[in-house]
Amino acid sequence: MPYYVYILASKPNGTLYVGVTKDLVRRAWEHRTGAVEGFTRKHRVHTLVYFEVLEDVRSAIEREKKLKRWRRDWKVALIIGTNPEWRDLYDEIASG
Repeated sequence: MPYYVYILASKPNGTLYVGVTKDLVRRAWEHRTGAVEGFTRKHRVHTLVYFEVLEDVRSAIEREKKLKRWRRDWKVALIIGTNPEWRDLYDEIASG
């Protein structure tokens, strides 16, 4: 079963959030709608700007922890490398 490591942003070059989930569409929707209290709701971090697919939960959690330790400029470079316009990827993943 695939797992996902993802990055959300409040706006281009704004506040970033790194997370992990087994259901990216559901989790991204929860962030977008503020369905769950926490950092992303408080800081309005709702835009899915990056994600990776990993094969198992252990690899996904390890990757999430690694990205959380990264410097901000490294995370920004990672996002820009695949999504230079910082477009919201939610519609792409939600439509299948």
